[in-house]
Amino acid sequence: PDEDCIICMEKLSAASGYSDVTDSKAIGPLAVGRLTKCSHAFHLLCLLAMYCNGNKDGSLQCPSCKTIYGEKTGTQPQGKMEVLRFQMSLPGHEDCGTILIVYNIPHGIQGPEHPNPGKPFTARGFPRQCYLPDNAQGRKVLELLKVAWKRRLIFTVGTSSTTGETDTVVWNEIHHKTEMDRNVTGHGYPDPNYLQNVLAELAAQGVTEDCLEQQ
Repeated sequence: PDEDCIICMEKLSAASGYSDVTDSKAIGPLAVGRLTKCSHAFHLLCLLAMYCNGNKDGSLQCPSCKTIYGEKTGTQPQGKMEVLRFQMSLPGHEDCGTILIVYNIPHGIQGPEHPNPGKPFTARGFPRQCYLPDNAQGRKVLELLKVAWKRRLIFTVGTSSTTGETDTVVWNEIHHKTEMDRNVTGHGYPDPNYLQNVLAELAAQGVTEDCLEQQ
């Protein structure tokens, strides 16, 4: 009774703060549900409002602990992901070659899942080249990035944090190394924590080793 719903910030014992904006004849304003994996509780109307405000992709992410239910997909525009390999090694990974990922997304028109449907979007700086060490962990990250690409999670349409341009293709919370031989900007090597960090970022988007076993 004393617990708050962290979506609407009302007590779970009181009516949902979204009772007046979410139209549902099946769910009452006092109905409360508990998520099965993480056991966090919310008003059902609040969960419905949160879902309707997202991608409506059949997935739900717990707002408290970020556990994902279902398969999360993003709003990445259509494009192409290519993978190449070469012998030169990356700083900090001198014992192996290099994996080169090339992403290419053209300019286009925003869909219903984007901020301004029907308006054009720009795609600056493509093709974008990114680098991974060609070792066991680097290859695992590559396979998970392929899953993230298929689920449209690597890029999105939004506002560029570097230029302030709106309606443009931007990175979406999964960091990539875009420089091979220096790490002045944080986008290059050496970086001993990078592979572990990107695995955690992929997991936060619901992309884990379990996804590889399901393929």
